[in-house]
Amino acid sequence: MCDNCTEMPRYRCHKEVWALKIAKIERHNENDPNADTDGSAVITPAEEGFGPFRVDHEYMRKHRPEVGGYFVLYKGGYKSFSPAAPFEEGYTRI
Repeated sequence: MCDNCTEMPRYRCHKEVWALKIAKIERHNENDPNADTDGSAVITPAEEGFGPFRVDHEYMRKHRPEVGGYFVLYKGGYKSFSPAAPFEEGYTRI
């Protein structure tokens, strides 16, 4: 932030989350430039045994997920996205 500022407090994550690494993202009607789109997308997980699932426009707009990162589901139902490096540094599979 600035060179002569006091360092901000540091925190360690201790949450448990559910997550799937993203192998593919297909935006609704992305191959048809003349089609109306609702802004949703289908995410295909990299993990075996999990099928593709749809995420809505709000998720796509807010989180801007990318292939290689993680779709993250928190206790309570909140859905998020995390780039691979920070996720893999902060979480260990249990």
